[in-house]
Amino acid sequence: MLSQTTFILSYLLSMTNFCRYYFCEKETINRFSDKTYSKLKNLMASKIFVNLPVKNLQKSIEFFTHVGYTFNPQFTDNQATCMIISENIFVMLLEESRFQTFTPKQIPNAHETSQVLIALDSESREEVDAILEKALAAGGTEARPAQDYGFMYGRAYNDLDGHIWEIGWMDMEKFMEMKQ
Repeated sequence: MLSQTTFILSYLLSMTNFCRYYFCEKETINRFSDKTYSKLKNLMASKIFVNLPVKNLQKSIEFFTHVGYTFNPQFTDNQATCMIISENIFVMLLEESRFQTFTPKQIPNAHETSQVLIALDSESREEVDAILEKALAAGGTEARPAQDYGFMYGRAYNDLDGHIWEIGWMDMEKFMEMKQ
């Protein structure tokens, strides 16, 4: 039960719709005062840039292109690229030597340890499966079996460097019905 609860909570916290429902849409915030709402809204970041170390930038670009992502050429050179996830979400893929210039810490081997799980929302169960199939066809590996909770469905893959990408879908109406 703990792993199911942990998965649900981590997934919910990463979902744009969930965050908007609870923190960003003024008309849904009847349990917060105007002052609290203003503070919460100002704390929300407008964009996210995830920085990931990769062993071979060109192979990573080919892998993620096959999965369906695009890249911003303005922020691409022979050591780094900016992968576009959505209008406000980006992943900077950095050759390990370039990544190391941003931190004094050792870069962990993501094939052996997990430091972060990257969870992304999708439009449907079918899209979850389609993204996973593309990742597997491009050389990724399935990180765990599919998780199906009726109102929520998710799968995960390891990219070429071992980073875990969770792809999930949630029926918010069913979830809200469960909460009542």
